[in-house]
Amino acid sequence: MASKQPSKLSGFVYTNNGWKYSAATRYALFLLLGLVFYFSLSPDLLPKRYDIKENTLSAKEITAPKQILDKKATLKAAEEAAEGVSPKYKIIPMRADNLVTSLLDRIDRLNQDDLISQSDKTEIYRDEIPQRANDFILNFIASNRGGGTYSDHLLEEMQSVIKEQTYVIPDETYIKIPRLTSQDIIEMKPVARDIVTRLMNDQITDAQTARAKVAEQVSISSLSQRTAREVVQELVRLVITSNKFYDEDATKEAKVQARENTPDVFIEQGEVLVAKGQKITPELYALLDENGLLSNEVNYWPQVGLLLLATMLSAGLMVFIRYSGGTAGFKYNNSQLLMLVLVFVITIISMRLTAILQTDVHSYLGYLAPVAIGAMLITMLLDMTLAYFCSILISILASIILNVQQNSVFDFTFGFFSIVVCYVAIFATHRAGQRSTLLKGGIMVSLFGCVTVFMLTLLAGGEWKDVSTLYAVGFAFASGLLTAVLVIGLMPFFEATFGILSALKLVELSNPNHPLLRKLLTETPGTYHHSVMVGNLSEAAAEAIGADGLLCRVGSYYHDIGKTKRPFYFIENQNNMENPHDSIEPKLSKSIIVAHARDGVEMQREYKLPKPIRDIAEQHHGTTFLHYFYHKALKLAEEKGVEPDFTEEDFRYPGPKAQSKESAVVGIADSVEAAVRSLRKPTVLQVETMIEKIIKSRLDDHQFDECDLTIKELDIIARTLKETVMGIFHSRIEYPEDVRKPKKEEGAANP
Repeated sequence: MASKQPSKLSGFVYTNNGWKYSAATRYALFLLLGLVFYFSLSPDLLPKRYDIKENTLSAKEITAPKQILDKKATLKAAEEAAEGVSPKYKIIPMRADNLVTSLLDRIDRLNQDDLISQSDKTEIYRDEIPQRANDFILNFIASNRGGGTYSDHLLEEMQSVIKEQTYVIPDETYIKIPRLTSQDIIEMKPVARDIVTRLMNDQITDAQTARAKVAEQVSISSLSQRTAREVVQELVRLVITSNKFYDEDATKEAKVQARENTPDVFIEQGEVLVAKGQKITPELYALLDENGLLSNEVNYWPQVGLLLLATMLSAGLMVFIRYSGGTAGFKYNNSQLLMLVLVFVITIISMRLTAILQTDVHSYLGYLAPVAIGAMLITMLLDMTLAYFCSILISILASIILNVQQNSVFDFTFGFFSIVVCYVAIFATHRAGQRSTLLKGGIMVSLFGCVTVFMLTLLAGGEWKDVSTLYAVGFAFASGLLTAVLVIGLMPFFEATFGILSALKLVELSNPNHPLLRKLLTETPGTYHHSVMVGNLSEAAAEAIGADGLLCRVGSYYHDIGKTKRPFYFIENQNNMENPHDSIEPKLSKSIIVAHARDGVEMQREYKLPKPIRDIAEQHHGTTFLHYFYHKALKLAEEKGVEPDFTEEDFRYPGPKAQSKESAVVGIADSVEAAVRSLRKPTVLQVETMIEKIIKSRLDDHQFDECDLTIKELDIIARTLKETVMGIFHSRIEYPEDVRKPKKEEGAANP
């Protein structure tokens, strides 16, 4: 293309000198952004540390930076819970009804033995009946020991309790037992079994209580004989034992479970750990030391982690800008990068101010933060694709800054809310043409924010009618409106401070009621029409190569505003009149022609038009050569027979050459429109040849040396201009097939 190629450094292209295009400044700005991330997140991720000595008075009040485990209070609560555990008992069912049956069977057999005297039987019963009852218990314990059903401690407790509560049958009962007949025994068995079963079904810790009920049960039984009733009563009392025993192992296990299940006692965030002037006891000192609040042993790992996080965020943005398409020119301008840093600072400050209002109970106040302000500003001032990426970074920052949970670094709820509202803000404002669009975008952010918060609340188990849910939704709605108000207020600041020409500002400048455009229309209607046509051509060509089409259109409207000072010296304004240049010197004509660029810049500066618009007016001719007047001057010198006292350089525009793609495109479109207008019956071939000639002429004249247009982009511009010209001047351009057709068919061929 041009002889002068843009320089490259570390993948970033720049074509000018100065801080705006300095690689060192660029990296310094990314470093600054990393520091902004580091210090903005440090209050949430780095604990405060205090220089305090044991057994001294604290010079300041120390509050808990986060939720802290109170080990002493937790241990005390665990012991209280263990002490509150009631003793555990175990029910051990024993078939005492079988024991009483076996005793009656033994009495029946022994009483039927006539070889044994009654006195001997009495002695046998006195020894054998208690022994059988005791053996029954011992056999039960022996059979269950080591079986796993009952612990050894429980069986020992059972044996001890039963032995302690052993019932002693009166001697007179033993004397009466030998008198019982087999018929008596038959009647006694079911009664005895029934009473034992009924009483042993209850939970018995004291056998004496159950034994006291035996007499009543016997009295209402079917036994009528007195001796039988007395013997049954005593035998039942003997076999009835406790069946509910203290379980030491279960009680210990319950105490252990009570200790383990005791919830930890925490010192909540913001609670006072040490009051001002309070003595630092060993316990307090240990508490501060355990939670990393003392400066005697600094743990640098959190700082390292935060530094890595800030570096990742800043470096990720740098890599994205380097390798993404982006808006033309963004990657080359440190002024815009500085503005991006400022947008992040404003967004972080807005989140920080909201975080001050948050508490553990009122965490929903975080939804008031206008997190979408950054995404909306970047979309309007810089680039939509960049805004999408920056929205991810903003969401990460929001999930940390607005996080009130102590057990996690990030809060998914606020992170997800932020990414949703940021993306909605980008979608709603990326084609904004009026200030009112920002308000509409804010309402969209409010609505989608409300839906998101409502959804997250329901997923977390909340109910729609809860007060906290309604508050959260209300704050989310207010966040969108606050975002719109702040963006509307900040846009003029960024536009004026950084010379940013936003789409909103461009649309305002394209209003025909602007004083300069109204002046152009009323005083130079030919130039006005020319400017509008150039705007159509340049916008199409610029958008085809990824440049700012709207800037080209609006810049075209103002590029010839300087012609209003001497309107009739320009051919488009010469209707039915002689050309004034025919009667003046070529040098004067040249001065008048080239002055319109300088005059236009001065008029635009007087009306405070943005610099990009002024640059197009100043640069659209570059340093091009005025062939007509130069050759006219040569001819006059030849006719006078004198040597020319001028050179080609005297008949060139003063420049500068185009510094941006937009200025170059407007310059090409300006020449193309004028050339097409000069053709009476242009053909497609003539249009193509003319456009290629104009571009090649400027290329050979080195008019594109100071902008970054490529040969490929020039080809795209040529093709786009040809298509646009044929669309605009359709009725004037003769197509090849029309030229070959007879005249009588010409009307039918071109409806």
